[in-house]
Amino acid sequence: MKKTIVMLILAMPFIGLSQNSNLGNWLVYIGSKKVNKNVNWHNEIQYRNYNAIGDLEQLLLRTGVGYNLTENNNNILLGYGYILSQNYNNLDEKVSVNEHRIFQQFVTKQAIGRVKVQHRYRFEQRFIEDIYKMRFRYFLALNIPLNNDDIEDKTYYLSLYNEIFLNTAETFFDRNRLYGGLGYRLNKTVRLEVGYMNQYFNKGKRDQVNLISFINF
Repeated sequence: MKKTIVMLILAMPFIGLSQNSNLGNWLVYIGSKKVNKNVNWHNEIQYRNYNAIGDLEQLLLRTGVGYNLTENNNNILLGYGYILSQNYNNLDEKVSVNEHRIFQQFVTKQAIGRVKVQHRYRFEQRFIEDIYKMRFRYFLALNIPLNNDDIEDKTYYLSLYNEIFLNTAETFFDRNRLYGGLGYRLNKTVRLEVGYMNQYFNKGKRDQVNLISFINF
């Protein structure tokens, strides 16, 4: 069994400490179990806070079954997600919103010289209380080793990604996430990363510094 754990340990603010500030904390677990040569089981937990701790913004649970079209570089997946959001209203009170989500995705990886490239295309069918929506997401990530030819043990690397979210109805643009960071792969089990993410919405944006650890076992 091989799992990947991604823990977004701390998101540090540039301003303020309220739920409307840039302070945020994401704790994320992402796992993948190889069922056989071609089939894998995806499982994921994300716990997001408005502040450093104790002010829940969103709990996200995802699972799915994937199939490798090729051995390492192309994977399709059918998944389900449950999302509990706790949104502040105009009275500064929290309102809970439940969402059930079905999604399909295709992930493809490639190398361009030393640069590791990943594309992820995801289509979501969202059941938000009594409202139905659909959304498309495109994720592009680059990892660039700095002191070695590949991202191997004791390697520093640059990590860059952009993900855009597009609705199929109403407001077409949903959000965009842009991230840049510096990472270090200690060994085959542990990678550490620090970076900056800008999340841009229809009405406003959010900036944060992320400290991230990746653990494979």
